[in-house]
Amino acid sequence: MTEWKEYKLGEVGEIITGKTPSVRNPEDWGNNFLFITPSDYCNYGKYAKNSIRKLSVSGLERLKKKVLPPKSILVTCIGSDMGKVVMNNVMCITNQQINAIVPYKEYDNDFVYYSLLNAYDTLRVLGGDGTAVPIVNKSDFENIVLKMPSLVEQKRIAGVLSSLDDKIDLLHRENETLEALAETLFRHYFIENPNPTWKEGKLGDYIKTTSGGTPSRKIMKYYTSGSFGWVKSKELHGTFIFETEENITEEAVCNSSAKVLPANSVLIAMYGATVGEYGILAHPMTCNQAVCALLPNEKYPYSYLFGWTIFHKQDLINLATGAAQQNISQDLIKQQTICTDYELIKTFDKQVGSFLEKIKSNQYQILSLSVQRDMLLPRLMSGEVKIYD
Repeated sequence: MTEWKEYKLGEVGEIITGKTPSVRNPEDWGNNFLFITPSDYCNYGKYAKNSIRKLSVSGLERLKKKVLPPKSILVTCIGSDMGKVVMNNVMCITNQQINAIVPYKEYDNDFVYYSLLNAYDTLRVLGGDGTAVPIVNKSDFENIVLKMPSLVEQKRIAGVLSSLDDKIDLLHRENETLEALAETLFRHYFIENPNPTWKEGKLGDYIKTTSGGTPSRKIMKYYTSGSFGWVKSKELHGTFIFETEENITEEAVCNSSAKVLPANSVLIAMYGATVGEYGILAHPMTCNQAVCALLPNEKYPYSYLFGWTIFHKQDLINLATGAAQQNISQDLIKQQTICTDYELIKTFDKQVGSFLEKIKSNQYQILSLSVQRDMLLPRLMSGEVKIYD
């Protein structure tokens, strides 16, 4: 085994800070090349595959000094999301809130990615150094110290961690395919080939909806060792929810509007940047007031509610109002139309219900593999655990 040596990040690769096209050049925006910002990171695993906004050919040419080749490592270095790390798998440009490193050939790109992933706490400490908005500037970023073994050993270590991330990525892609199939079938049954004999109804007349609340932050025991997951709108990413950033206690439930919701409730974000995003509860949980819950029943299983929510996501986004913060109301959701042909819904459920069970199983595997990776990461990156041929 080789000796591990310390290197400043600026010695490991070229550091590139992103840039946003000028408002004077609207033609720089288009659909040709990824323009990655911290807002995109919630949709990523290890790899950055898409972006909310994209650049045109002229935009790429104007910012050609900021172009990042595939397998660069992109680190958010400002704001509350600081320290998040992804690797791009296609050429891209980022905004100025992201510092990227393009490793030199003497260093393994995947190993550098995992080194920075392991340096999350260091990045957070650097960014919180007496500033109102957390920030790690380019100079500080270049001076971050990484411990690294020989290139051969870098590849061995990165190979172990990458194998777990590749499995996670495969499961994510399978879930995306199954979700797309669910939306296709919803469109087929209820939009493109509707039964002319059934009538539309208002969602609120057939499906119970509810929202949640936020227990007082002044009472710490409401959040200490809580047993109920507490879902916030920013945690809705179109999949099953097994765990949450924060939990609340039974006492908090009893003394606030954060009521317990049954498993398979379909949640819809009502406020902020995530308006229209959705998720499904894997087990009973609570939510805050920015979330609307659709509660399944005998006639309306969660497969239908899920399909309905996917299909109508953009409609709900289009209905959002508010200048400072976009929002939709629970009453507005209740006014939307749904199918009242229960036999057709039952037919749909027989097909899509199995898709959702597979998605749920895959999501559980993703969480398990993520735990394994996160346990191995610090031990491998410190040399505590050795990888042999």
